[in-house]
Amino acid sequence: MVANIKDKTVIVGAYNTKFSKNSGVSELSLAAQAVKGAIDDAGLKPEDIDGMATFTMDSNDEIEVARAVGCGELTFWGRSHYGGGAATGSLHQAVMAVSTGMAECVAVFRALNGRSGHRFSDGVSGAITTADAIHWGWYMPYGLLTPASWVAMFTQRWMHNTGVTRDALFEVAHATREYAVKNPNAFFYDRHFDREEYDNARMIADPLQLFDCCQESDGASCVIVTTPERARDLKHPGVSVRGVSQAAAPDQEQMTSFYREEFAGIPEMETAARNCYEMSDLTPDDIDAAVIYDAFSPIVLWQMEAWNFCGHGESGDFVLDGAMRPDGRLPCNTHGGQLSEAYIHGVNGIVEATRLVRGTSLNQPDKDVNHALVTSGVGIPTGGAILGKMN
Repeated sequence: MVANIKDKTVIVGAYNTKFSKNSGVSELSLAAQAVKGAIDDAGLKPEDIDGMATFTMDSNDEIEVARAVGCGELTFWGRSHYGGGAATGSLHQAVMAVSTGMAECVAVFRALNGRSGHRFSDGVSGAITTADAIHWGWYMPYGLLTPASWVAMFTQRWMHNTGVTRDALFEVAHATREYAVKNPNAFFYDRHFDREEYDNARMIADPLQLFDCCQESDGASCVIVTTPERARDLKHPGVSVRGVSQAAAPDQEQMTSFYREEFAGIPEMETAARNCYEMSDLTPDDIDAAVIYDAFSPIVLWQMEAWNFCGHGESGDFVLDGAMRPDGRLPCNTHGGQLSEAYIHGVNGIVEATRLVRGTSLNQPDKDVNHALVTSGVGIPTGGAILGKMN
């Protein structure tokens, strides 16, 4: 049984800061810029915000962000764990708060100097004091120190099981880049690459080469969640949350669930998909576009299967038939994704999914987008959300 939250909350504001490799400002400044931008986009005032949701990894105290922006009383704040798994997890927190009346207007934000500050590509070696060190300690002596190395293990096994080839990985990376080249806010705006450049790029962790890996970025993103009643009087058409889910599967580890009977799979995302579809009374056929978490190109393919857009092992053919393209079955990562727009731990993806439903994406598909899917990172406790036009 899943909670009945369909259409009880609405996204009314969405904003990204400038994306860069060196912001020159603090993460608090980035967070304040993103929250204030989303408030302005919604047509609200800072004092209207009474709740905040973000990542446990975010360095900003909610009260400091509230003070910097000029918010008044807060009646809710919540945080979600697990890096990229917290993207729609933070949205999940906001939805629960608003739908239960604990808050009326919640800012969901993520701010990070992910290039000029802490870099996730530095890996997990060194003085680690978290519980994850217990399982990471089994892998680190063998060189498995970074997310790229962990995902490469899953990818090798999955490609072996399914026969999916590097052609499909290229298509994910290339289709995503082709959206970014038309997005002036993307880091790779107007910077194409072809198959030869892709194949000649340096190896990161076999089979992942440079263009299969997301960026490290400085920036921040925010969306504002409120009630349908409040949304009717605001600046833009509201975007309803039809369904949102968090999920962890049996024998889950953070990024390294290598001891499952079969580790070339993401059963936690299958749970999130099942729950979102049940909450929303929708099916894969109802999804018109998607923002699929793309820390690495192959995880886009796995998620297409988990959300039942195609069968197991069929995602390679699905994308090679042009599914991700503007005129395809599932226009995907139309902002350029984390591969080519910016890596803001997936919250810039929630911004883009909101814009797709509003009809204001810079790469808006020709068809009407009544429903858009947005997902969180895989290999960790994860989640997803289905957004739709407000009734």
